[in-house]
Amino acid sequence: MESVSTKDNEKMTPRKRKRDETTSSKISKTEEISSETCLDQPGDQSIHEVVNDEPSTLPAVHYDPDTTEPISCSLKSLDELLSWKRNEASPFNVATVPLASRLPPLDRCPRRTLVSHDMMGGYLEDRFIQGAEQEMPYAFYHWEYIDIFNYFSHQMVTIPPVVWTNAAHKHGVLSIGTFITEWTDGAKICEAFLADEESYRAAADKLVQISYCYGFDGWLINIENVLSETAVKNTGPFLRYLTDQMHERVPGSVVIWYDSVLKNGSLNWQNELNDDNRMFFDACDGIFTNYNWTEQSLERMKSYSAAQGRFADIYVGVDVFARGKVIGGKFETNKALELIRKYELSTAIFAPGWVYECHEKADFRQNQDKFWSLLSEYLYIHRPSSSLPFISSFCQGFGKSLYWRGQVEMERSWFNLHAQEIQPLYLSENMEKGGWLKSRGCSEDAWIGGSSLMVEGVIPSGLPEVCARIFSLHVPLATKTFVSFVYKPPVGVKVSLELKTIDVPLCTFNGTEEIASTSVFPQALAEDNQLVEQFVQNCGRWTSDGWTSRCFLLKMIGCSLREVCIRLSRDEGDEDVSFNCRIGEIMFLDAESLHAPLQSVQGICVNDVVWQKVASNEHEHEHGHTMKVLLNATLRWQYSTQQVRHFRIHWRHLRGPDPRIRSGPLTVIGRSYSTLYRVVELEVPAAPGLIELVVEPVSREGFRVPEDRWGRRTLSYSSSGNP
Repeated sequence: MESVSTKDNEKMTPRKRKRDETTSSKISKTEEISSETCLDQPGDQSIHEVVNDEPSTLPAVHYDPDTTEPISCSLKSLDELLSWKRNEASPFNVATVPLASRLPPLDRCPRRTLVSHDMMGGYLEDRFIQGAEQEMPYAFYHWEYIDIFNYFSHQMVTIPPVVWTNAAHKHGVLSIGTFITEWTDGAKICEAFLADEESYRAAADKLVQISYCYGFDGWLINIENVLSETAVKNTGPFLRYLTDQMHERVPGSVVIWYDSVLKNGSLNWQNELNDDNRMFFDACDGIFTNYNWTEQSLERMKSYSAAQGRFADIYVGVDVFARGKVIGGKFETNKALELIRKYELSTAIFAPGWVYECHEKADFRQNQDKFWSLLSEYLYIHRPSSSLPFISSFCQGFGKSLYWRGQVEMERSWFNLHAQEIQPLYLSENMEKGGWLKSRGCSEDAWIGGSSLMVEGVIPSGLPEVCARIFSLHVPLATKTFVSFVYKPPVGVKVSLELKTIDVPLCTFNGTEEIASTSVFPQALAEDNQLVEQFVQNCGRWTSDGWTSRCFLLKMIGCSLREVCIRLSRDEGDEDVSFNCRIGEIMFLDAESLHAPLQSVQGICVNDVVWQKVASNEHEHEHGHTMKVLLNATLRWQYSTQQVRHFRIHWRHLRGPDPRIRSGPLTVIGRSYSTLYRVVELEVPAAPGLIELVVEPVSREGFRVPEDRWGRRTLSYSSSGNP
């Protein structure tokens, strides 16, 4: 497999990321593998630390050696794999988002789509678990079209960065890593771990433990080197053992073999499933074929006896870079998919980041939307299937600024896929008489996060309105369902909602067939409606800045929400009308939840403290530069992550050397999307001092959590040799 080289008005302090290469009552995975325990820190006591010049002892593979910020990484050798220990794993790289339900589920999808991301070697800005500063990053957001996301690199054990696994899981997509050996060095590795049953079981056990620990869903096995007679004899049993153990430990997981080695151990890409590679296919969940297939290859697989009943497990490879003698690729990848679907096979789309690597970065969104729009005819639209609430502000996980309720909270470019919300359908549709309709992500303005949904087009003469479907889903509604819709109304066009529902008895299907639905056109509630007043009270007042908020109440029994559509109608006349409508957020809540109490943050503790002293050029005196004191520390706490959008992390100065200086105000220093946060390079007053670190939960609905339910921990510190 080949790859290409190529805040409430409070402002968060910007930090440039370096580009070096380097809950519930149950105990969470992050707590199990933490280096220190919170039980050593009673909640009613301040923590005391001594400021020192000692270097960080945190493992450099998991923490940036300069800043100590947490990073995702791979394992580069067999020794690293076999010596891997769970208690030495990174707690920050553990996925916290469970795999969401969707329709059709993977096992009912007869023609699946796998994406192998292969982005410039991997572990770029996406390795920074708490986010990075980047002008225009690569991100994937067409999750509704795919079933499996494979994070690919040429490092031996490629562990998906947690930001990708959480984003995939949020949309019901499996996230799998890569185990790869290549060429001469790869052959030596295979001779070692495929030498006998004990050896291959030891390697497989570690792969299973890593997947289970970090919360991702399986492996692509990519052996691209010659195998000896002994090694190839043990490859089938290795795959079977790995697959069985993965299924047992991680239900719903998959192990997929890449088409490379043959049953005789030679390296010879077949570009199809046949007798020479069938033994590997029979031992695992599927095969990812090489890219140089022909229609005759597809015909042979369609009639091949070993493929019968398993067409969905044959992932026909498509190299988007179109290297070699291939069908399709680039913006003609749809030609390859047309043939693959003709023979009812699955597909593996390799390196769709071509739209990013080989084009202007400023045109990334436009090119990515074009690429997937061309493929959409041959892909299923998977429907998120969940209970209420259903909420999305359309954030794609990056932006030019970070917004909260229409206000800029942080004014700089940023990238963090943890922030990506449930993605809408991105459509492009041409109509008769010159009409057209398109939806796209836009970072020029947002309600929450880094982007909003822009619905734009032309209502042609003779047509009173157009309708944009923004979600296909499966969400059972409450007897009373409260709906909030935030948008910026376009000039000369009326905006309204159309919701499509079906009866619950029809919602038990798991297939791909369409079901007749009923359209509902909800009417907006008055501002003095009791539920609206309660909603506004929960959210707090906000400055409109052109945003319009409308609330609705659905009273339905035994119904499930099937589609969410935006209707755009002309105000008057019959001429062509152009429009641009920015959608900020849509929420569907059980009306009873408007009165539900919000829980408190519990058990906040501080671990893994590292101090740094650096020269300051801002304050000079006769003896030279003063020294800045920087605090680095890990915060942990307890809270149900299913109830929150994110956590804001604050700090403030309580006391220092000069008693005349008053305590400082709370200042936001970052966001966390789990119950874990690494404070990085926080400048604090010179020792001795006392500061407070504060964790504010932000509910999924955006409701304000009273300050008395935030988590707080004070930390006192002194210089070496001083009490």
